[in-house]
Amino acid sequence: MYNQGAVEGAANKELGSRVFVYEVVGLRQSEETDQTNYPIRKSGSVFIRVPYNRMNQEMRRITRLGGKIVSIQPSTGLEPINGKASFGNANSEVSELATSGETANSEGNGKATPVNTNSEVKGFAKSPAEEQPKNKDKKGNTMTQAKAKKDAHGDVPVNIYRPNAPYIGKVVSNEPLVKEGGIGIVQHLKFDISGGDLKYVEGQSIGIIPPGLDKNGKPEKLRLYSIASTRHGDDVDDKTVSLCVRQLEYKHPETNETVYGVCSTHLCFLEPGADVKITGPVGKEMLLPQDPDAKVIMMATGTGIAPMRAYLWRQFKDAERAANPEYQFKGFSWLIFGVPTTPNILYKEELEEIQQKYPDNFRLTYAISREQKNPQGGRMYIQDRVAEHADELWQLIKDEKTHTYICGLRGMEEGIDAALTTAAAKEGVTWSNYQKELKKAHRWHVETY
Repeated sequence: MYNQGAVEGAANKELGSRVFVYEVVGLRQSEETDQTNYPIRKSGSVFIRVPYNRMNQEMRRITRLGGKIVSIQPSTGLEPINGKASFGNANSEVSELATSGETANSEGNGKATPVNTNSEVKGFAKSPAEEQPKNKDKKGNTMTQAKAKKDAHGDVPVNIYRPNAPYIGKVVSNEPLVKEGGIGIVQHLKFDISGGDLKYVEGQSIGIIPPGLDKNGKPEKLRLYSIASTRHGDDVDDKTVSLCVRQLEYKHPETNETVYGVCSTHLCFLEPGADVKITGPVGKEMLLPQDPDAKVIMMATGTGIAPMRAYLWRQFKDAERAANPEYQFKGFSWLIFGVPTTPNILYKEELEEIQQKYPDNFRLTYAISREQKNPQGGRMYIQDRVAEHADELWQLIKDEKTHTYICGLRGMEEGIDAALTTAAAKEGVTWSNYQKELKKAHRWHVETY
């Protein structure tokens, strides 16, 4: 949290050329792209170097970009990573966060400096607060700004490959997911990772570094994508990792020309056999519970289906169940999936096959916005489906075995919260307070962009 008093106190000492480092979360890509109707993934932590005489100006700019200042530290307080300090730029794309001090054009499959799996979720550097000496309370217990999450998943792989030494994988296949008559381009890509040490679990993401230089003449930075396959890969042989990628397309706010995403376009048109630079994996927010009797609510829009597909494969696919004798899912999963048209239902055949084979364990609900109507006569969005089933969802959510996952377009949470607020209020429960408890219990998982 930004502490104005601390900044004013620092201002009394050797100002002039002093440089401070802001740790910021929640940044959008830029003011221009934020005005488009295509959401840009928001950031985890990014570190920004700010001269003292620009501190107020930078605070205002960060606020305009939707960011929140977590901490402010003198630049001398930061430890270098791999010999280079890790600072970001507030105009960077979220998914390019990696370590901006590290170049992204290294070749070969060399592993970068090992990292501790307790590092930050997006994992590329410790925050300045973590690098500072920790204070202790009167009982001698260490105090930090926020308690670290208790890791109930054991040894989860994080940052096996870093931007300065990515893994060079190969495209095995690149298949279209949108049927004829659908909107946009969405591809299912499968990469061969058999030549390295890349391991991951369901719910994590990997980074992709596109080739070429950015508008500033520097190597392109990585973009993060949710993994769409289980830890064993689509072929259940531990040799591949898969992504679900939509080609980013939006109108430039000033010129009105169509702009295509650099990395997503690169991926969507890759040919089998092509090389691809991969980093990661990262993320612990979206991990599945290990309890085979768990109840899992999944709410996804568009390519937000990627981690949900991984969960469902792990839970229900025959080959996966055979590969995981220690995890035989006997619980209940409910997927509410929002898409614009029927041809845009990604992995439709897979989903409906699971529904048919496991009717007592898997429930599938579509919200098809351009074909279905909500009770008010408007388009049927995912929040309308949640409102329709709010009482039933609320009863499920109250069960201590239930975990809820939300992935997809930023903004969907507001409608979901509104529907559950109404359902909870019928029992005299304040949803916002209850949701905080769910988050503390690690039973409410959100990844939107």
